[in-house]
Amino acid sequence: MKSIRKLTNLTFDVHLMIEEPSRYIKDFVDAGADIITVHYEADRHLDRTINYIKSFGVKAGVSLNPATPVASIKHLIHNLDMVLIMSVNPGFGGQKYISYCGDKIKEVKAFADEYNKDLLIEVDGGVDKSNIGEVVQSGANVIVAGSAVFKNNEIEKNIKALREGI
Repeated sequence: MKSIRKLTNLTFDVHLMIEEPSRYIKDFVDAGADIITVHYEADRHLDRTINYIKSFGVKAGVSLNPATPVASIKHLIHNLDMVLIMSVNPGFGGQKYISYCGDKIKEVKAFADEYNKDLLIEVDGGVDKSNIGEVVQSGANVIVAGSAVFKNNEIEKNIKALREGI
């Protein structure tokens, strides 16, 4: 990441799907991260970690696995820059979107409307041209669509299809 940071001004959104993420935050800040997201399920002191990320002037996000209730982060929403809804169980690409995650996106959007109007709502997992419209309509404003973008190595065609799906 550090070697390509100097080649672009694009946003580097770092998703730390690791145990004890606070041990690695400074390394990612030094490498040029703009947003660092940690998993709710992997951090015992989430409030402390969020404040640590923000102390470097970097945006902080929290990721929720599909079965983790949105209410778990209600009291943190005001201090977050982003919430990432995992719409598949983490581990590998190409999984199907878990349909109840649409309700989770709506829950996060409701919290954002009440407590943090600038909150980014990111969705990662199984998003493709068949469901991206629903995902965005539910409240997502940042989409990760790895498998849908790279399918059959037709990147431009796939991105166009995703945009048309919105």
